[in-house]
Amino acid sequence: MPVIEELIRTEQDGTISFGNHKLKTKSKLQDFEHDGDLYKVKTFYEITKLERNGMFVYESVPGTTAMNFTVSDDGVEFSVEGDKDAQLTIQLAEDTEYEVYVDHAAVGGMRTNMSGKLYVSVELNEGTPVAVRIKRR
Repeated sequence: MPVIEELIRTEQDGTISFGNHKLKTKSKLQDFEHDGDLYKVKTFYEITKLERNGMFVYESVPGTTAMNFTVSDDGVEFSVEGDKDAQLTIQLAEDTEYEVYVDHAAVGGMRTNMSGKLYVSVELNEGTPVAVRIKRR
C-alpha cells in the first residue's frame, strides 16, 4: 500500500485515507473537508494523528498509513500499514463494549474507557496492509 503523499484524501468509495509513515519530519494538513466535516492530520515516522472538527479520532505510535478509514454508528473499519508494530488509539463511544478484528480474526472484546478511547496493538510488516475492524457488541 502506498503512503498518502497528500497526507489525507477522499477515496472513490467515500472513505478517507491518511498518514505517511515514511516522512522524516512532521507534516500536517488542516481544514480538509469530507462529508461536511473538517479534518486535520499530523504525520511522520514517529506518530500519525487524525482529528475531525477539532476532536480526536485516531492516533498511532509509531506513525502509520491508514487506508479506507470509515466510521459508523457501530464502529470503525480501515487497513493500516507501517514499518513496525504499532499501538493504535481510536475514539469511539464511551464505556462501550466492542469486538476487535485484526486481519479478519477476532482478537477479543474490549471496552472503551470513560473518554471513549480504545487501544489496539497491531503487528505490521512493511508493504503488507492489516485490516482492522472494531464493531460494537
